[in-house]
Parts: sequence; structure tokens; C-alpha cells
Amino acid sequence: MIADAALAAVDAGHAIREHVRRRGRRLTVCGRRYDLDRFDRVLVFGAGKAAAAMAGPMERLLGGSLTGGLVITKRGHAAPLSRIEVREAGHPLPDDDGVRAAEALIKSADGCTERDLVFFLVSGGASSLLTAPAPGLTLHDLQRTTALLLACGATIHEMNGVRKHLSAIAGGRLARLIGPATLITLAVSDVVGDAAGTIGSGPTAPDPTTYADARAVLARYRLEREVPPAVLDQLQRGGRGLLEETPKPTDPAFARFPRQYEVIATNRLALTRAAAQAKQLGFRPLVLTDSVTGEAKEAAKFMIAIGRSITEHHQPVRPPACVLLGGETTVSLAPGGNGTTPRGHGGRNQEFALAAALAMGGLDRLLALSLATDGDDGVAPPDRPAAAGAFADGTTVSRARSLGLDPDDALMRHDAYPFFDRLGDLVVTGPTRTNVMDLHLLLVA
Repeated sequence: MIADAALAAVDAGHAIREHVRRRGRRLTVCGRRYDLDRFDRVLVFGAGKAAAAMAGPMERLLGGSLTGGLVITKRGHAAPLSRIEVREAGHPLPDDDGVRAAEALIKSADGCTERDLVFFLVSGGASSLLTAPAPGLTLHDLQRTTALLLACGATIHEMNGVRKHLSAIAGGRLARLIGPATLITLAVSDVVGDAAGTIGSGPTAPDPTTYADARAVLARYRLEREVPPAVLDQLQRGGRGLLEETPKPTDPAFARFPRQYEVIATNRLALTRAAAQAKQLGFRPLVLTDSVTGEAKEAAKFMIAIGRSITEHHQPVRPPACVLLGGETTVSLAPGGNGTTPRGHGGRNQEFALAAALAMGGLDRLLALSLATDGDDGVAPPDRPAAAGAFADGTTVSRARSLGLDPDDALMRHDAYPFFDRLGDLVVTGPTRTNVMDLHLLLVA
């Protein structure tokens, strides 16, 4: 019930209905008013796992005033729309469908005038789904670079800093393409800090990063010899000033033309609603942070340490308690990974739950849940459903060993999916059509 309340609070369609209102020919977006009679066209574009879920309420709200549009979402996350075209593409690795969809979006958005009102709906996953390789680069270049960044444990800020400088549309370039049109961006944030330039690689936001920053990320993770030569050449030439930088706040795309950017759903909102639900159920809620990062297994140990302190010392709160963390951890593959596929099956939330189970040390008053709010945590085995995360408690390790499972080995091989699948402790939600990073909950009886 606590997790359900959190997901309901950040439902993408609900967020649109909460922040966009219409009365007659007047539209109000987060308090700012627009007169629809001022525009010849109203267009809706978007990209991300929640793009179709956001587009549905927009289509109904705008009704006959809507000229058309196009949104790109992950396969399995589409929704039936009548006036807005929905395309599906690959994630987390970009694919040909994403390239073709991005080309169609660019074609539709090009040539906008001051008499156009354009909405852009962005959520997590847009970096891969809105795929437009910069001149001189190929889809393979982007696929290989993305796979390497995923495998090395780079943060989403680092990943998107690189991807923005390999794209013809990310990092504010879509806003530049849209030109003098009135542009309203509505975002569901999947990044720590909710920075507009990082959410979905910021197609309609100024980009604070540079080519030098992007190359520094490759150097930090020792990827300069691993990425395709064309990628390294792109970043080197950009760093020498031979390529135009991504648009900054002073660029005419932002300084001269009407722009509104609103983040309408966040991890913090999900945590707040979860805490309220926990309190209603009789638990003392403790929200630690919405910004947890770093290795999933280390974050899990920290959360269980808090739970142990509550159990043994009634600090920092008395039991019964509900400890809540949000953010986005990472999983670094062990040396020897080829940078294209994980060594095992699962994702950072299942790895978090497995590390939490090991850290509990048999404590029988703790129950942990680690959940990807988009319903899709990492890689599932063939012919098995995607998992959103997993449960763990004080009996997880002993139950596993009684079945011949080795939790330490599963953690070392990043192979948590079959471990929890065998125990029956996977959480399978299907696509939630929202994405505000991850939720980690610990109940202390």
C-alpha cells in the first residue's frame, strides 16, 4: 500500500491533469496563462517512458484546438491516441526505430513560427528514445557508447553529459530548432536534483555541460580507448572549438523566445506521499533523502544500518518505523564485462534488495522493498517478465540457502533476478508509465 501510494502520486497522467487546466479558450499551465486564440497551431511532442501517458490527457484537454503531434516511448509503454502519433523504440540502447521516430519529430517541429504553441513532454528514457546522431556519427557509435557508460557505473548526469554532445537534438538543440514558437516543456524527473538539462538529456533546456566535460567522463572511467573512434574525435574537435557547443542560457533559443519549463512529478513527491501513507498505517516515517547515489549494494547496507539502529536503540526514530530513500544508484560490472550486456540478470533495485538481505544478518523485524518506479529494473532472463524490484527480509538468506541458492555468489555475478524469482520475492508491476527514479522502503516492526 505504501508503494502504491507513492506511484499514484507521480502518475504521469495525473500530473498533467494537476498542472494543466483549460477554461474555454484559456489554458493555464502551472499558473501561467495562454490564450489559444493567439495561435494558429497547437502541437504536442514528447519522448520518454511516460510520454504516451502524458500525451493522453493533453490530447483530451486540448480537444479540437490540437493540430497534431508525435511522442516516442519505450516498447510496451504506448497508449492509444487519436490526434497524437505514438511511436515505440528501444531502451536502454537506442535503435533504428528511435532514429526514424526522431527524424519524423524533427521534420514536424522544423519551421515553427511565433504563431505556434508547442508542448514537449519529457520523461526518463528520452535520451535513448529520441535518437539523432550528430553529423559524422552513426547509430552504432551511440549504441556502443551507451552500453559502455551503462556498464562502467557512470551516473545519469555523466551519461547524459556525454550523450548530449553526440546528438543533433539533445542538449537544447530541439528548442533551437523550434525557434520562435511558444514552447512549454512538462517533465517527469528521473534524475537526482531534477535538473532540466539532465532530464532526458534536456532537448528543450539550456545545457550547462561542455565537450570538455563529456570527454572528462570518458577519461574518468577509462573509456577513451573503448568508445568508437568517431565518438572520441567528435569530443576532441568540440573541445578545440571546431564544433558548435550545445545552447547555453544566453542562446537566442532561450533568451529571445517564449519558454516555460516545469517539472511536474519528482521522486520527492513520491517519498512524501509514501511517508503519509506509512503514517496512516501506524508507522513512524523517516525520509532520509531523495538523492541517494553510488553503488546499489553500498546504499543497501546504509539503509539496513539505519534499520538496525532503530531496532536496537530506537534511534533515530522509535519502531514501528518506515525508512524511505529515493534516488538512483548504479551497478558497476566486474572487470571482464564486455560493455554490451550485464554479466547476470537483474537490475540495481534487485541488487539493492539482495545486498539488503545479506546485511540484515537474520534480523526478523525488518522488511525491505526496492522498486524501480517505471516498473522495469534491468534485464530479465529470456521469456521472463521484467521485474520492478524485489522484497527482502530477515529470512531471505536462510530460505535461499535451503533451496541451494548462494546469495553471495548471486551478488558477485549481478544475478539477482533468478535468485528472487526462485524465492517468489520479485515485484512485477508491468510498465507504470511514469519514471521518478527508484524507491527504497524499510519497515521496522
